[in-house]
Order: sequence, then C-alpha cells, then structure tokens
Amino acid sequence: MQMNSSVNEFILSGLTQDVLMGKVIFVIFLFLYLTTLLANFLIVMTIKYSQTLGSPMYFFLFYLSFADACFSTTTAPRLIADSISEKKVISYNECMTQIFAVHFFGCMEPLVLILMSFDRYVAICKPLRYTTIMSQRVCDMLVNLAWVASYIHSSAQIVLALRLPFCGPNDIDHYFCDMQPLLKLSCIDTYVINLLSVFNSGAICMMSFIMLLISYALVLHSLRNQSAEGRTKALSTCTSHIIVIILFFVPCMFTYTRPLTVFPVDKLVAVFYTIATPLLNPLIYTLRNAEVKNAMRKLWCNKL
Repeated sequence: MQMNSSVNEFILSGLTQDVLMGKVIFVIFLFLYLTTLLANFLIVMTIKYSQTLGSPMYFFLFYLSFADACFSTTTAPRLIADSISEKKVISYNECMTQIFAVHFFGCMEPLVLILMSFDRYVAICKPLRYTTIMSQRVCDMLVNLAWVASYIHSSAQIVLALRLPFCGPNDIDHYFCDMQPLLKLSCIDTYVINLLSVFNSGAICMMSFIMLLISYALVLHSLRNQSAEGRTKALSTCTSHIIVIILFFVPCMFTYTRPLTVFPVDKLVAVFYTIATPLLNPLIYTLRNAEVKNAMRKLWCNKL
C-alpha cells in the first residue's frame, strides 16, 4: 500500500502526554465506548427481530445505529489503548486503513440522517402518498446509494493520502490518522491535495448540514396548523435532533472546510463527532422513542 515514503510508522500523540490524565481518559472513554456499543447493539437487534418496528423510519434507524457503532470503533479503541501506552505507534498501512474507515462511516452517518429527515418530511408533509413514496424498494435503493456515496468519498480520501510522501518527522498531533495532520507531515507541496481534500470532505459536511436544516424547517413549517400540544411535541423532538446535528456538523465543518491549518484544539474538537455523537444518536433518536422502548422490553424479556 505504501507509496513514495520512507516512513513506515507514525507516532500518535493522543489526547494527553500526562500519565495520570491518561488513566482518567482510559476509564472515561472506555465507559463511553462500551456504552455506545451496547446502546447501538440493542437498537440494531431490537429493530432486526421486532415485528412492530417495520416502518421506513426504523429501517433507517437500524443503519444509523450500525454506522454509529462502526464509526466509534474506528477511533475509540486506539484512543483508549494509547491513553495508557508508553509507545503510541501506528503503522503506515494501519494509518491508511484508519483514514478510509473514519471517512467511510463518518460519511455514512450524515447520509443516513438525511434519509431519516426525508422520511419524516414525507410522513408529515405528504401523508397520503407516504406508503407509495417510501416503499421498501425505495428505502433499499436510498440506503444502497448512501453506501456507494460513502465508498466513493472514502476512496477519494485514501487516494489523496497515498499520494503523500513522508520523509520525517512522523509525530501526528492527534489520536487518530486523518488527512490534515498527515498533510502537515508530508515533504511535498500539499496545496492542491489539500484543496481536493477540503472540497471532498467540506462539501459533504456543508451540503448535508444545509439539507438537514432545510428539512427540519419544512417539517416545522408544515406543523403551523397543528394544535399547540402537537407543535410543542414536534418542536421538542426537532430541537433535540438539531442539537445532535450541530454537535456533529459544526466540529466537522471546523475541521474539514478550512485551509491547511492544524490547531492543538483539533483533537479535542474531533471528540464531539467521533465519540460523543455516536453515543448521543441512540439516546436521542431511539431510546427516547416509546415504541422502540416497548419493543425492546418485549423482545429482550422474551429472550431472557
């Protein structure tokens, strides 16, 4: 996999160099990661085996939880292990693999969020045509398109990363491999590659964020003739969704839409979209949902 590089491995700085803080980070992020896996696993299994959760909304929630679990797994285990390790070394091939995985599942998540918002828009704004528009065939096609788009995005990122030669030093000031820290280490002029990377990742962040905001605005606008209680409930739900969306997209846009400038705060910002959002999504989108909780209770009570 390695191309035009004399560097065979990189050293990740992690979130801290302090030994005591490293142990604190180990405990906190191990708990957060295990909670993320457990919450998303419960949702995936409940939707898969429950007969009452067959609507398109839960079909998309299934893939959101799967993407969240995978996205968290691309960065959290190494962050946890490196926090108590003296030598935070990652090989060149592992680094390139991590870039591909981070961008694949990182792209999959906002695309599924867009599908979910589209589903809610059709259900609320076009209820009479909902079953026709959101047929199982259409849902399958939309999810397949999301997978393909994620593969194209991550493939573009890895092609750009493989074109970077590294002559040393090999210290990455981050807790996972990503394009921005690698561009800083490369021993060639990275201006063009940086522009292509920003266009690839930044365009996805900006377009997804705008599309999600527009969809929620349309949904809220369509509820203007509803009862006060209905508007309050919808506003409460949309507000919690928008908060999670902001926690994901604002840090992403801060990281991926700017020119080649690496700040020490970048790795702290990355915690929001790599660790926090995969944990919050199941809490906001499903575990607050009475239908999901009832199905989960019935399914697991029968299993046990």
